[in-house]
Amino acid sequence: MSVPARAYLSIGEVLSKLRGDFADITISKIRFLESEGLIEPQRTPSGYRKFTSADLDRLRYVLLAQRDQYLPLRVIKENLDALDRGLEPASAIGGVAAPRPTLVSVDGETTPASFGEVSDLRLSRDELLSASGLVDAQLVELEAFGLITLRGRHYDNDALSVAKAVSEMAGFGIEPRHLRSFKSAADREIGLIEQVITPLTRQKNTESKARAQEVQREIASLSVRLHAALIRGGLNRPR
Repeated sequence: MSVPARAYLSIGEVLSKLRGDFADITISKIRFLESEGLIEPQRTPSGYRKFTSADLDRLRYVLLAQRDQYLPLRVIKENLDALDRGLEPASAIGGVAAPRPTLVSVDGETTPASFGEVSDLRLSRDELLSASGLVDAQLVELEAFGLITLRGRHYDNDALSVAKAVSEMAGFGIEPRHLRSFKSAADREIGLIEQVITPLTRQKNTESKARAQEVQREIASLSVRLHAALIRGGLNRPR
């Protein structure tokens, strides 16, 4: 019977894994990078550091950025923060981090799976404006009408999608105030979906919860298809 590998590494084990690529790495340097906030290993009850594979990857990133790009720790820390928030670090010092490109399904069709995706994207207000092309006054209106909301202290991928769509629609003279009906329609569709899945969510077993998520994704996808078909049909009516 095989013994499962430990989920963490000691600082000595991390050192041995890094030495092949970084000959000058020392325990003191790893501790220094920790003190600068670039890595945050967990601790055992007795105070020993516990490094995960993610901590090891983070250390490699820091050391490569220092050695190959000569980046100062301040910039490396900014880049790590960008990566943690689902962004691509700025390509040059003083540049602006941008959202990573997202995968789009074939023919742009919204599939049930797309409603189960959880994005780690977290944008500041300035980053959202820069990535979407909106101006602050437009964002203020969108927030007032409930089309965009903060998630904690950041904006997520859905907020960015809304912001981009509104920015492009603005080119046709459509303003945020014209879009309140979209929010009302979405709220009604959400209410309908919740009615369907409520009996499943009230059950305590894991299988019912998984089924509720599956049904939620399926109906959400169907509602988007229905919405698109109704608009397409209405626009194509003989006049």
